[in-house]
Amino acid sequence: MKISAVIPTINEEHTIGEVIDGLRKLGDVEIIVVDTNSTDRTREIAREKGALVIEEPRKGYGRAYKTGLDRITGDIVVCLDGDGTYPTNVVGPLIDLLIYDEVDFISCDRITLRTSKNYTTLHFVGNSILTKSIGLLFKTSLKDSQSGMWIFRSGLYRQMRNLSNGMSFSQDIKIEAIRLGQFIEVPIRYGIRITKPKLKTWHDGFSNLFYVFVKRVNGNS
Repeated sequence: MKISAVIPTINEEHTIGEVIDGLRKLGDVEIIVVDTNSTDRTREIAREKGALVIEEPRKGYGRAYKTGLDRITGDIVVCLDGDGTYPTNVVGPLIDLLIYDEVDFISCDRITLRTSKNYTTLHFVGNSILTKSIGLLFKTSLKDSQSGMWIFRSGLYRQMRNLSNGMSFSQDIKIEAIRLGQFIEVPIRYGIRITKPKLKTWHDGFSNLFYVFVKRVNGNS
């Protein structure tokens, strides 16, 4: 099976090379970096590492992902951030799990193995509120609704419609995956961020909460 990887970036020159190198250890992987207005050497480094770099000037986490996912040619897709916080060394075993256990979508759970160094109390509380809200509204038992690392079958993604262009994309794709296919979560050890976070904690948290209520009211999923 062919593997594709999609990595959204904004100013990740210090980490993008290491992330790509980690994915290269899987063998022949199609790596697509979707960059939104970086002002550093992110695009240059990604190209030097052999990635296909797509410049996406329109802002939005979901927008970047959808732009990249429209270009994939693989049967299995790996999605993760370019900031080095997600471990690339678990991707191979997770792909094997996806294939041999006949799973459609694996989401990486940062909560189960979290520490105070790699996941702050504020983020934990915010994530818990969002995750419990999604659980109540959509009758799911998620542990980490906001995780940004997933491995899934491309055919499943192509069945999804009307996904968010913003930060809500992360929870949105999980809700749709649960609705459409076989979904599991697997605990991972989340790394310590060395670059400035792109999230606006309060703004993005309330925006995600509002989005999920609107999605439920509109009868989506």
